[in-house]
Amino acid sequence: MSKKEQSHSIKQVLEQLVLNVFEQNGNQPLNHKQVSAKLNILEPESKTVILEILKEEAFKQVLKEVSPGKFQLYELKTFVEGKVDLTNDGSAFIITEDEFESDIFVAPRKLRNALHGDRVKVYVYAKSKGKRKEGEVIEIIKRAKMEFTGIVKLSERFAFFVPDDRKMLHDIFIPINDLNGAKNGEKALAEITDWPPEAKNPVGRIKNVLGKQGENDTEMNAILAEYGFPLSFPAEVEHDAEAISDIITPEEIAKRKDFRDVLTFTIDPFDAKDFDDALSFKYLDNGNYEIGIHIADVSHYIIPDSPLDKEAFERGTSVYLVDRVIPMLPERLSNGLCSLRPNEDKLCFSAVFELDQNAFVINEWFGKTIIHSNRRFTYEEVQEIIENGDGEYIKEITILNQLAYQLRDRKFKNGAISFETTEVKFKLDASGKPIGVYVKERKDAHKLIEDYMLLANRKVAEFVAKKAKGKNKYTFVYRSHDSPKQETLAGFAQFAARFGYKINTKSDKEIARSLNHLMEDVEGKKEQNVLTQLAIRSMAKAIYTTKKTSHYGLAFDYYTHFTSPIRRYPDVMVHRLLQHYLDGGKSVNAEQYEVLCVHSSQMEKKAADAERSSVKYKQAEYLKDQVGNIFSGIISGVTEWGMYVEIIDNKCEGMIRLRDISDDFYTLDEKNYAIIGQRKKKTYRLGDEVQIKVKSVDLTKKQIDFTLIQG
Repeated sequence: MSKKEQSHSIKQVLEQLVLNVFEQNGNQPLNHKQVSAKLNILEPESKTVILEILKEEAFKQVLKEVSPGKFQLYELKTFVEGKVDLTNDGSAFIITEDEFESDIFVAPRKLRNALHGDRVKVYVYAKSKGKRKEGEVIEIIKRAKMEFTGIVKLSERFAFFVPDDRKMLHDIFIPINDLNGAKNGEKALAEITDWPPEAKNPVGRIKNVLGKQGENDTEMNAILAEYGFPLSFPAEVEHDAEAISDIITPEEIAKRKDFRDVLTFTIDPFDAKDFDDALSFKYLDNGNYEIGIHIADVSHYIIPDSPLDKEAFERGTSVYLVDRVIPMLPERLSNGLCSLRPNEDKLCFSAVFELDQNAFVINEWFGKTIIHSNRRFTYEEVQEIIENGDGEYIKEITILNQLAYQLRDRKFKNGAISFETTEVKFKLDASGKPIGVYVKERKDAHKLIEDYMLLANRKVAEFVAKKAKGKNKYTFVYRSHDSPKQETLAGFAQFAARFGYKINTKSDKEIARSLNHLMEDVEGKKEQNVLTQLAIRSMAKAIYTTKKTSHYGLAFDYYTHFTSPIRRYPDVMVHRLLQHYLDGGKSVNAEQYEVLCVHSSQMEKKAADAERSSVKYKQAEYLKDQVGNIFSGIISGVTEWGMYVEIIDNKCEGMIRLRDISDDFYTLDEKNYAIIGQRKKKTYRLGDEVQIKVKSVDLTKKQIDFTLIQG
């Protein structure tokens, strides 16, 4: 760093310290000597610099000179913290956590190298009447990300790295010595190492070379790297996993309830490698049924704070891309020790219920078990048994299905919402290239498993929540889902009305009833996906938290995640806490667990975004050879620069840019989810069917452009 850059950087730090003094001292008027004293600055030269800063800040109207030589902040609450939301032109809005605080606009030159998603401190200018709030970034508190995927551009003496992320508007300068073997045009992962104050571009190094652009493995690994998921397990984590004994000792069996003689089976997708849940079935003498929901006892194998545990927590979840699973746990655990494979003794944590003929819970028991699965079923096999009324364990599967129907029916009567989203799957060739698209169907076999998992999750949460009996609550990890905001729901109701669907927003139960009615009516219709996606978007997002217990979408007062510890870290926490409370343990620290919950929710979102990104890539790859082809589509989104269209046949989504529609000048009517021609008033609304031609495909940006075929 040059001397000039160094002094500039020191002055920036001093500016911040000076302004902090006024904030920390209740904004009382201070002169440069008083400010210097509070900062323990004794040298005359430094005191002169402080005076310069005070005068400069007064000129910028951050401070005001209230009497000769004495200064004060213009207003005390001129500094706010928030998250950078970058726009396409390089300016940004700072989103604060205060819902009553409007977003603060920051011009590109006032961003001080802040990037999209960064947490920053902003000085907010005194607002003129009627104008939006504006400000400038004075401190970057925490970078959202320092690593980016992109393409290496090489010249003789240096290299530049062009990030894939459209919100990252700066190329990264890479010194030749930091290329790590990357060649021109290769896809790589780069890390920002420095960003000198006067420099336009950050400086970085290549961390990993991902491979040749356009190759399936390269692109899938790039998606994982982009969202911060590691491409492999560290050696010490693998070593930790390999060191675990696979012997179940007689001492361990003695501590557990033995279910090895009870009929038990797993039901999973045909290509599943990890089986983390099993069902057991037993007839009781009183005519009721004992149904066991047995979950792999992952917490038995993972020691808290071990390398294995820390890695699982950091990952938070397994990631399901189009063509691969990136497991939360190494294969020895996920596909071996913890997988409830048939004809093997396995350790479980179980929720066991006595159900009567109407699927009401008469008794419940939670605890550690040992099981021996008699059979591994696929969903397809169980579906065939249900439909044909014939096959292995037909009697037990029929009863399980009947009970599941009653549990489901009661759930919907209580106000649960049924969102049957269309899940798109790709047929891939040996190299991972998509050669076909199909929609995954959810039938009774899937719903049967889901209903027993919901029962276990709900009852575990209820058990812990009610255990306190009027005393202080026990800290627990809940899966919470808030009711939707009225204005968001009102917007959706207005849109649904265009298709003839009425949404009653009088009460939560009425909302749920009318939404379920809509979901039933819309099934199989062309607008199903658009309406379902919009309905989901109008809902709040489910999160992990110690604070709230209810789940609006499922209409449960108490809900948690207990049933998938192989692929979700919150379930591991739930197992540990449940056992702790079963053993009579005291309530754990709520603040500490809330931090773990926030991280788990963030990783879940990142995993969902990575999955979506892999689907977008495969959609683009699938349509790459179909440029020029014409399809029917449904308008699935509208923005000020274009409209998104989802092709009916293959569910691939692309954009028609407004500038490419030549018969008029079109603008966005946000309130009515529509694009309207200014002269002829022709209107294209969300849910309308249109004819499109595939115009172009950009695999790097995962972007598909369509041309509108006008009738």
